[in-house]
Amino acid sequence: MNQLLGEYACKIDPKGRLRLPSGLLEQLASDERDNFVVNRGMEKCLVLYPKKVWDEKSAQVNQINEFDTNARLFKRAFYRGATPLKRDSADRLNFPNQLLEWAGIMEGDGEVMLAAVNDKVEIWSTAEYEKQLNEELDMAQLAQIVMADKGVAKPL
Repeated sequence: MNQLLGEYACKIDPKGRLRLPSGLLEQLASDERDNFVVNRGMEKCLVLYPKKVWDEKSAQVNQINEFDTNARLFKRAFYRGATPLKRDSADRLNFPNQLLEWAGIMEGDGEVMLAAVNDKVEIWSTAEYEKQLNEELDMAQLAQIVMADKGVAKPL
């Protein structure tokens, strides 16, 4: 799996269909361009996984201790709404309405931002994406916190 990169401004039509940008499709291996899984993200966005990546992530989640209450809650949240999607001949994916509504995508004009993040794609309503970007973040401080967890001495 290649690392996915880029931001793509797109539109979801009233039927819930999104045409995948060619720049994004070209980053996927040819055997990973047709089958995907979408579910709710950690924030108010949807996460689109190539099927191969979804299988790897769900295998990790399935290893969580089911006798732990928090683990069961996380597992339910992770799988809640997860839906397989197949790309059609026009390079479109048809998203479930309940997921689009949950992410606030159908509240507006269907304008979305696709943000490639490592091995998956976050799908944000444009308004929510802009809101996230406009939050005051101290990137240096955030890098120190995150990178310290990885044992890296210096921030990026």
